[in-house]
Amino acid sequence: MRLLNSITDVPGIEVGQAQNQNALTGVTVVLCRKGATGGVDVRGSAPGTRETDLLNPINLVDKVHAITLAGGSAFGLDAASGVVKWLDDKNIGFNTGVARVPIVPAAILFDLGLGSGKIRPDAEMGYTAVAAASKSPPDEGNYGAGTGASVGKIFGKAGAMKAGVGTASIQIGGGIIVGAIVAVNAFGDVVDPNNGEIIAGARPVKVGRVKIGGGARFVDTQFVLKSFAGRQIMRLATGGNTVIGVVAVNANLSKAQTTKVAQMAQDGLARTIRPAHTMLDGDTIFALATGGRKADVSIIGTFAAEAMMQAILRAVKNAARAGGLPSFQEL
Repeated sequence: MRLLNSITDVPGIEVGQAQNQNALTGVTVVLCRKGATGGVDVRGSAPGTRETDLLNPINLVDKVHAITLAGGSAFGLDAASGVVKWLDDKNIGFNTGVARVPIVPAAILFDLGLGSGKIRPDAEMGYTAVAAASKSPPDEGNYGAGTGASVGKIFGKAGAMKAGVGTASIQIGGGIIVGAIVAVNAFGDVVDPNNGEIIAGARPVKVGRVKIGGGARFVDTQFVLKSFAGRQIMRLATGGNTVIGVVAVNANLSKAQTTKVAQMAQDGLARTIRPAHTMLDGDTIFALATGGRKADVSIIGTFAAEAMMQAILRAVKNAARAGGLPSFQEL
C-alpha cells in the first residue's frame, strides 16, 4: 500500500477541517464512522478537554466515533457539539437502547490572542468540519485547529512564531499503519531531533533596554529559563499554550493498550518541543485503534511517537505567516 504520509492512511480514519482565516481559529475532526477503541494521555498542566474521563480503561464505553481538536480555548469545546449533531444525523453512536449517542472526546488550544478573540469555533464550525471529512490527506499548516497556532512564547507574541497542524504516517510491517495528526501551539521551541537545531521558536526581543538573544535567529527558551530574566518572566507568565493531537492504528487493542499508545506517543512530543508538558501547556494526545490486525502494543507505541514527531515537524514547516508572526518558510 502506498502511503500518503497522513493519518488518513490508517484504515477507518477520515479527517475533516474548517477554519476562519480572518479570526485565525478552526477545527480539526478525526472521524471513525464504525467506531474505534479510544485512549488519551493528558500530560500538560493547563488542558481544556471533554469526555477524557470516559476513556479511562476502567470506565464503560470503549468505542469513540470522532475526536475534535479546536482552537478558541474553552469556548472551542462547543465545536464537539456540532460533531455530535452530525453523527446523530447519520445515526452513528453508542447504542443505549433508546438512542445512539455519539462519543466525541475533544481538546482545545488557546489562540484567542492571535486573531479575533471574539470569534471562536462553535457547533456550526464543528458540523462543517466533520461533514467535510474524507480519506484525502488533510491540509497542513494554517488549517483546522492549527489556524491560529504559534510557538516560542516565553516573550509573548513579540517573539513568537507561527505554527499549525501537521500529519504523518508510518507502515511498520504486517499491514500495520500508524498515523498522527497534531496542532502545535507550544510555549516552548520546536526542535529537529535529527540535529538538535531549533526550527521554530522564541526570537530575540527587547526587554526594557536589554535585547535578549543578540544576533541569533532564536534565543533558545530552555537557555533563557536558566537566566535571571527568564525566572522573572516565568513568574508573570500565564497559560495559553497546548499541543493537541491524535494517533491512530489499524490494530486490535484493548482500551488499556490504546491508552498506553497515547502515553508513548507523548514521547514524540517531548523529542520535538523544548520544554514540553509545562504548567503553561495543556498537552493532550488521543489514541484510536480501528482494529483488523494483531500487533505488539510496545511496537505500536514506539512508532506512534515517531509519527507524532514527524507530524509536529510538518506542522511547523507547512505553516505560513499570519497574525503578524513569521513562519519557518520565511526564516
